[in-house]
Amino acid sequence: MTYEQCNLCPRKCGADRTAGQTGFCRCPDTALVAKYMLHKWEEPALAGEGGSGAIFFGGCTLGCRYCQNRAISTCAVGERADSTRLREMMEELIAQGAENIDLVTPTQFLPTVIPALTPSLPVPVVYNCGGYENAGIVRALASYVDIWLPDMKYADNDLAKALSGVSDYFEVAASAIRQMVRQTGPVQYRGDKIVKGVVIRHLILPGYVENSLKVLDWIGDTFAPGEVLVSLMRQYTPMPGMQPPLDRQITEEEYQSVLSWMYLNGLEGFTQEAAAADHIYIPDF
Repeated sequence: MTYEQCNLCPRKCGADRTAGQTGFCRCPDTALVAKYMLHKWEEPALAGEGGSGAIFFGGCTLGCRYCQNRAISTCAVGERADSTRLREMMEELIAQGAENIDLVTPTQFLPTVIPALTPSLPVPVVYNCGGYENAGIVRALASYVDIWLPDMKYADNDLAKALSGVSDYFEVAASAIRQMVRQTGPVQYRGDKIVKGVVIRHLILPGYVENSLKVLDWIGDTFAPGEVLVSLMRQYTPMPGMQPPLDRQITEEEYQSVLSWMYLNGLEGFTQEAAAADHIYIPDF
């Protein structure tokens, strides 16, 4: 993995970031950390009592119009951090009681991140991403990542193109998530906390219930019962300037329709209360 002729994400821009070129992510050849903190609002089996040790990286390889972290995802912002500094951040968070190290959208900085994960940390490493990942990169991370936390945003590529700027989202994300599961096997717990496995997140979008149902169909058809967990998220919060139907929160009827479909597919995992759809849960970057 290298910043030269960068092919870290599925866009495969080929930018030589060591020479100052930037691809879609607009990021340099060193990590940008927008914030690192104890994050209490991840899934309970991840956050535990101490919270996840979240490291939010600047930039993103997707372009979601509705992104709640747009303050850091749509531009390359944050503290420049080499591998040594990243390791220091991880150790600070662990000393504060972090249950895991939660790498949030790290793909564009993997040549800096990977050396920071050696030697192994005393807590699990969580790879928190949008799901749009190269399966080959996932394979290369097998010895570094304990818990995969990918989104499965879309089963509809037309919707993916309209809202996130990628026309091959479903195929790419499906391939990457299958590889994640092959590497970790079924979800494993130590006590009430996950220590290994794959938790697939899906954010329900207002007006697009059919897409959510198809995503859950795919998960149910692809994985055996208990092989993965699903985190069904109702936290969609409209950002300023959103057009209908993305200018509102999801309705109770929309949420219940998707929740029922999750159970009909025999899927297990996590759900959210309506109160999760609030700006107060968006970190202050």
